Amino acid sequence: MKTWFWRIFWFGLGFALGAAGPTIIYLNRLIDARFDLGKQAVASRVYARPLVLAPGLKISADLLQIELSEARYRGDVTAAAPGSYRRDGQRFQIHSREFRFGDGNERAERVEVVIEGGKIARLQRLSDRKALAKKRLDPARIATILPADDTERLPLPIAQMPGLLVAGIQSVEDRNFKDHPGIDLWGITRAMWANIKARRWVQGGSTITQQLVKNTLLSNERVFRRKVFELGLALLIEIRFDKRTILESYLNRAYIGQNGALAVHGFGAGAEFYFGRSLESLDPAEIALLIGLVKGPSYYDPRRNPERAIARRRIVLGQMLETGLLSQAQVDEALKAPLAVVPRPASRVRYPAFVELVREQIRREYDETRLQSEGLSVLTTLDPGAQALAEAALTKTMASVDPDKVIEGALVLSNAHDGELLALIGGRDPRATGFNRALAARRPVGSLLKPFVYLLALSQPARYSLASLISDDPISLKLATGKTWAPKNYDRKSHGTIPLVDALARSYNLATARVGLDVGVKSLARLMQNLGVNAPADPQPSLILGSVELSPLEVAQLYQALASGGQVVPISAVREVLDDAGRALSRFPRPAGNPAGADVVKLITVALNETTLSGTAASLTGGNGIHLDSAGKTGTSDDSRDSWYAGYTGEHLGVVWLGRDDNQPTRLTGASGALKVWTALFRQLPSDNLRLEFSDAIRWMPFDTGDGCKRIRFYPVLAPYEPSNTRSCMEALTVP
Repeated sequence: MKTWFWRIFWFGLGFALGAAGPTIIYLNRLIDARFDLGKQAVASRVYARPLVLAPGLKISADLLQIELSEARYRGDVTAAAPGSYRRDGQRFQIHSREFRFGDGNERAERVEVVIEGGKIARLQRLSDRKALAKKRLDPARIATILPADDTERLPLPIAQMPGLLVAGIQSVEDRNFKDHPGIDLWGITRAMWANIKARRWVQGGSTITQQLVKNTLLSNERVFRRKVFELGLALLIEIRFDKRTILESYLNRAYIGQNGALAVHGFGAGAEFYFGRSLESLDPAEIALLIGLVKGPSYYDPRRNPERAIARRRIVLGQMLETGLLSQAQVDEALKAPLAVVPRPASRVRYPAFVELVREQIRREYDETRLQSEGLSVLTTLDPGAQALAEAALTKTMASVDPDKVIEGALVLSNAHDGELLALIGGRDPRATGFNRALAARRPVGSLLKPFVYLLALSQPARYSLASLISDDPISLKLATGKTWAPKNYDRKSHGTIPLVDALARSYNLATARVGLDVGVKSLARLMQNLGVNAPADPQPSLILGSVELSPLEVAQLYQALASGGQVVPISAVREVLDDAGRALSRFPRPAGNPAGADVVKLITVALNETTLSGTAASLTGGNGIHLDSAGKTGTSDDSRDSWYAGYTGEHLGVVWLGRDDNQPTRLTGASGALKVWTALFRQLPSDNLRLEFSDAIRWMPFDTGDGCKRIRFYPVLAPYEPSNTRSCMEALTVP
């Protein structure tokens, strides 16, 4: 009898092992293929430019609050935690967050900012009341370039995780983690008994290792085979990896929340998602909340279900007290703490038009695979405050000029000196994805090319000056095609002989055509190329009056040369790219050329300033205008299909386009449409007045306005030239 028993036993054991062998091989291969405990694909993050606070910085209290809000700072009466602030009128207490820049870490600290007259009057550190020359805040995250699995991660080595988190997760989820082989039979029995007593599911028996298997290797289907595989995989993982590695992987992979279609995994990413801070900076109450979310991120979501989140946090804190991780005093303090979660971030991209350009500009050096997997930090030039003001200006003005919502718009705002792109809007709805009109809508620019016609003319100082008399009489030209080109003025009138400055300021087509034909259409095309914009290969005379299709960004690139005083500065949206350790991988310098003399560009700026005083943009200096000296040019295409304005101050360049996607007439001119958007923006945007400092090569001379020197106008002229086609009034000013 005993012989038969042992025969049956050994036969059964051999059969079981033989049957289990292929399963074990399969599970091991599954671990090899899909369970990489090493490098994980980590999303790259795109950041705005950091706000650098300094005494004298032009910023209003409301604009500073916008900046803080865009960076997900939380209003708090104490401003005790990093990422919070308190506002009392014009006074702010800001508790900054630590951030790793390419030139070093900026530490978290509390500072006080006092604003007076639209400027920072005082900046001091609160810990010692020491006045600060500057304080660089951590930048707003404006986009996330996700891995292929649409998962937000921020993996950290376990050594960089708070000890309370490492011990706390074991206290709550798996107290026998250090001792069991991946499966805790006593824990399963205890959970089953608790569920039977409660007559409902109140407790799970899965170990941390089993939860790790669920998060990484298995689907969510509830079938017996899946449970068997889960147990087998947990045992194999415990055999193949040490406890520290398993726990680190779990803490970096645990499902912790959802942001739209974006899954948030790991406590590092969870700390930023819920608190806008690094994991190591969290206090016990915040760590307890994150641990509690593992049981059900949706059910205990602190933003949607704060009462449930507080109750769950209370349970976790109680278990930390029970296991000796926290004292009673620490638990009491944590129980009183508010949830203190920051507003939910945008799931992927907050400024789609701007981020599209960022990706376009870094694509040459960083392919999509690197961006989706290496955890890069892309530091951009976006100014969140300026972007918010630009969005408000565009949407509010368009609601006024086009209540039927058939017209679209785009806006480009850059730094006038260095070409850094500060704001970009690609459509009437600034946050909508899709067709980016700022980059892709190539439309006829109309009169926006006229300043460059006159730039060529003024580059010949022996022949042209601002006072040169230009005929605005009708002109026609026989083309090679046999057709006749005969432009007309917008008002269908001719205006006789007028000074060059007035021809540009009042946007007269006939005078401009005459000058353009004289300086040469091919020269105009070459100038466009030199300024960084593609020009027609076979330019026709109609190019002089803007018969060329450009995007708003290309128009901004042309005008950047004028706004910067003659420097060709490529408009850039990226400052530098950092690796996952904060080391600079590449910087994006803006090389500058000088295709036109600075003095000649200043002459054009004088004329474009006249446009805002007495020309087509004169509404800028009226009662509803702005309190800034500026220069600019309106543009209107045929049949009023496109409304343009390009203008600059001493600090900023802005380009606005309005038009219809179906290319139908808008009934808007540059002055009645785009200029209104530009005005609304610069009425709120802190900016410098246009200031022109002339070199010794320029002298101011008096000229006749047409009534025999009874009314004299002074114009800057390049010395020693005094063009013959002018009416000088030097003799009238000479003392006999």
